[in-house]
This record gives sequence, structure tokens and C-alpha cells, in this order.
Amino acid sequence: MKKQYFSLAVLFAILLLAALSGCKTQDSRIHEEITARQNEMPQLLSWSERIAVREGWLEKRHGLILDMMRRHEIDMWIIINEEFHDDPLTHLVAPPLPYCGGRDIFIFIDAGEEGLKKFAVQGFWEEHVRRFFETGWPDDPLPATKMLPKLVAEYQPRTIGLGMGGRRGVQRSLSHDTYLWLREAVGPETSKSFVSAADLIEEYLDTRIPEELEHYRTLVHLTDVLTRRALSNEVITPGETTVGELRRWMYDQVMANGCSLWFEPDIRLYEKGVDPTLSHGFPAVAEESEVIQRGHMIHVDYGLIYMGFHSDWQKNAYVLLPEEEDVSEGLKRAMANTNLLQDSLIRTSRPGLTAGEVTQRIMDEMQDKGITAYIYSHPIGNQGHGLGTGLGYGFRPGSTGDPSRMPKKLRNGSYISVELNTVNTIPEWNDQKVILAMEDDAYLTEEGYKFFRPRQEKFYLIY
Repeated sequence: MKKQYFSLAVLFAILLLAALSGCKTQDSRIHEEITARQNEMPQLLSWSERIAVREGWLEKRHGLILDMMRRHEIDMWIIINEEFHDDPLTHLVAPPLPYCGGRDIFIFIDAGEEGLKKFAVQGFWEEHVRRFFETGWPDDPLPATKMLPKLVAEYQPRTIGLGMGGRRGVQRSLSHDTYLWLREAVGPETSKSFVSAADLIEEYLDTRIPEELEHYRTLVHLTDVLTRRALSNEVITPGETTVGELRRWMYDQVMANGCSLWFEPDIRLYEKGVDPTLSHGFPAVAEESEVIQRGHMIHVDYGLIYMGFHSDWQKNAYVLLPEEEDVSEGLKRAMANTNLLQDSLIRTSRPGLTAGEVTQRIMDEMQDKGITAYIYSHPIGNQGHGLGTGLGYGFRPGSTGDPSRMPKKLRNGSYISVELNTVNTIPEWNDQKVILAMEDDAYLTEEGYKFFRPRQEKFYLIY
């Protein structure tokens, strides 16, 4: 009898050690994954280094302006920055510094055979601005009300382009009061030359130079690593962590890296047997008080600002149930379908094709494959929802797209946020419909778009 008890005790001890060993193995795996992700964080430039690099870009970007102005038949381009009402263009046409004058004015002039002339009218002398613009300092610091009429009289522009009349905010940034002030400064006759600079602004913002690419890649790298860290056991403890706590961690990481956000991190939760509330055709953002539970599929939308650039990033994770080691085959198929949609967009896009042509080819291919797909990919770069050519506008949940109304052509070298989704039936969830949305930043080449970072092809797992 004693031998029997002893044998049972030994067996129990072995089973207990095996269980503890399994727990330790999983804990070790989680620790190793957390450490690996943290070690992936890219090295960012200091604030002063960022200014110096961006000023280096500015010299080359100014070299592009004259040809752009001539293509858009604008002889003089004026950007006015107001205190407490910054023009979004200011830090992209002038040194990326704080501007706190009542009105800081930046003027580009097509001077014919003399080429491009650049003037800045400010209340105070600033060394960095003077490096790029004629300022009148220190000998003749004329106020704007005298400098502007003088420049108009000297160069006699037929058209003066202003930030007004455009479809997007950055194209219509001139305030009404400043418009009235400018009209009075140059006189009623000259004000007849005022035209919208919207198309010029779009081309300027949608044109990238080679020197910018690696710095944008660093931004996307940072966005990628922070998103993967957020969607892991480093941040999420199933049954304890709330959506609000996850969001606040994502906020704090942005500040810790000397960056900023252009929209708040959006977090959506899916679960078996629960149809999500919809907002504009998409599942609504989860409330901050909601606790992340096992069995939840988590979708995150995250966008950072660094070096004057914006990123936009959507990724998906799954919180494993106790009996699970991976996501279901149905969720794997959903991810694969969205990857197929990405493949089609990357493969089909070429410089010079219209957005309508590309979108129609993609949608036809998805229909042939039996995939319910939506595309709403937008330009990105100096703004998150940037200017330029997007794909699939209107091809989003609840909308009907019309490719014939997308005549803009894809521009070689431009950046895009490949934003899209597929709608999938998940057998293991009683045939529940799940939207699998993804978003990756990419740049256009002669061979199609190329991602800045490897795309997601498997769910991030939370144990």
C-alpha cells in the first residue's frame, strides 16, 4: 500500500513539474518576444538633428518649385503664417522652426531668366530663414505693407497663387481676414491677379525627393514596432487590460520617442457571437472601459508624426483561449484574403495609370476570386490623408465606387497608405462575418508599389 501511495505521489510530482515547466516555457517565450520587440526600436534623430536634416531637404525642394509654378501658370506664390493659426505649408516651404510673428510671409517669384526669387517678410531677423530667403535684414527690413507692393511692382506677376479655393484644408488655409489684409496691401488692381494655388500645392506635397525615403522608412519602422508591442503581452493582460489602458500606453510611447500623433489610436474588438456596432460602414471604436478578453480579435489603427511626415498603420491580433495555440483556420483565411487584395493592388499599380483604371482591375480580380473587397487607399507623406492620387475612393463599406470618376494618374515616387479590407465568413464563429482590415505605407516605383516594412501575414498572438 505504501508503495502504491509512493508511486502516486511520484506521478503527481512529475505531472506538477511538467505543468510548471510548461508555464515557465510560456513565460520565457513571452519574455523573449517582449525583449526582441523592444530591441527592434529604431534609433531616432535628436530634435536639432531633425531640423538640420530637414533644412538640407529644403534646398533641394526649393529647386523644384520654379518648374511647378510654370506648369500651373503661377508667377508669384504667397504663403502667410499667422500666430496661433499656422499654415500647414509653412514648415514644408520654410525651415521647420516655431513661427510666432503676427504674420510671417514667404514669397516665391518666377523672375523669368533670373529664375526663382524667394523672399520672407518677418518682424524679426532669423538666421535660418535668411539662409533660404531674401529678408531685407539687416539693411532694409521693410514691413509687409511696403515689401509686397514693391515686389509686385518689380516683377509684375500676372497671377498670384494663394491658399484658397482648394478641396482640402492645406489648399485653402488662407484666413478670410488675412485675405482682406493682403488685398489691401497690394491694392485692388493687383488683387485681380489672385488665383488658387491648390494644384501647385498638391504637386509640391505629393513630390518626394530620394533623401526623404530612409527617414520615412524609420517612421514606419517605429510605427510598426510600437504597434506590435501594443498588441502583445507586454501591454495586454487578458481579462485585466482595458481598451483605455492600451490606448494610453500608445499615447505615452509617442511622447517617449519625441514624436506626435495625427489622430488618436483607434482600437476595435471582435468576438464570436457579437455583431459590432457600425460607424460609417466600419466597426465602431471600442469604448475605453471595455476589458480585453480571451477570444477577442483586436484591430488597431495608429499614425505617428516624425520629421514632418505622417504614418498610418492598421494591424490585427488575437487573444488565445486557454485551449488554443493559434487562430482558427477561418481567421487565417480572412488574413490571406486581405493579403491577396494587397497583392493585386501592388501588382496592378504603375506610374501613369489612372486611379480608376487600377481600381477597376483590382475589383475585377477580387470578384473573379470570390472575395468581397473594399479599397480606400490614400496618399500619405507630409499629411496623413495627403494630397495626390488615391485608389478606390468610394469603394468602402456602405459606398458604391465609380472608377470613371477617378481620373488622377499615379505619380512615380509618391507615397500611399495601402488601406483596404475584405469581408469574410468565419466557420468557427458560426459563419459570422468579420472585416479584416489592413493598412501599410508604400511608395510607387516602375514595378508597382513597395512596402516600407514587411506586411502582416499572421495574427499577432496574445497568450
